Amino acid sequence: MSRYWTLDDIDWSAYRADKVDRRLLETIKAAALVEANAPDYVTYLCNVFRGDAALCDAVRVWGEEEVQHGRALARWASLADPDYDLESALQRFRAGYQQVPLDTAESTRGSRPGELFARCIVESGTTSFYSAMQDATEEPVLRQIARNIAADEVRHYKLFRSHLEAHEARGEGLGKLARMKILGERIAEVNDDEFGYAYYAANIAPVSDEAYDRERCSLAYENGAYALYRRAHVEKGVKMMLRAVGFGTGSPVVKFSLPLAWHLMHRRQKKLGKLVAA
Repeated sequence: MSRYWTLDDIDWSAYRADKVDRRLLETIKAAALVEANAPDYVTYLCNVFRGDAALCDAVRVWGEEEVQHGRALARWASLADPDYDLESALQRFRAGYQQVPLDTAESTRGSRPGELFARCIVESGTTSFYSAMQDATEEPVLRQIARNIAADEVRHYKLFRSHLEAHEARGEGLGKLARMKILGERIAEVNDDEFGYAYYAANIAPVSDEAYDRERCSLAYENGAYALYRRAHVEKGVKMMLRAVGFGTGSPVVKFSLPLAWHLMHRRQKKLGKLVAA
């Protein structure tokens, strides 16, 4: 459980069914599975950082907080849809999807610093996602949950970045080019099966025998998630990512990247809307 908040701190009595957006509900059902699947990532990270007791202890706490995120989102989703069951959906998700190897001590990023940097990128993305969710929804309980999760994700970003800096202080550096390469890889992985399969396990498989269609399910998830974003949310995430690379706020790279990132997101939002409507 988080040291900062628990499910008991949420005012569940404030729930307003008339403020629930059905498309956002489907997105949250999927996001709950990704969050609740954190134990696999804890296993993987503790394998990679075996021997670093302090980091492994911190990763276990991080994992508990991620699971709490999933349970909070799932509890909210079950208010909107009493048929939604986290445990059965999570079982389907885990049976059909596994992103991280659980039987190796080698980082998929090539090094321990690379792994820590990749985690910074993930936490940047989730910070902007839940900030966008908080601002987009009119449902009071979901606003509370999204605000709490976004605050956790900022702390998680700082956690992994502090350990990355500790590696650098020991002479285990990671240059900007290497960081930019990992950044590009991690952004590309947003389009892998994780969120698409989570959408399928949470929304389609419980009510249909239909087989998993990667393109359809990924499109449905993206349409719900990307619609939340406004320019400030995109810029917040990009600034955090580029700060982890090593670029200060006044850097020309940052000044160039912010409008470009929003342009690409806005273009993607419009394209998704047309694809779903077709």
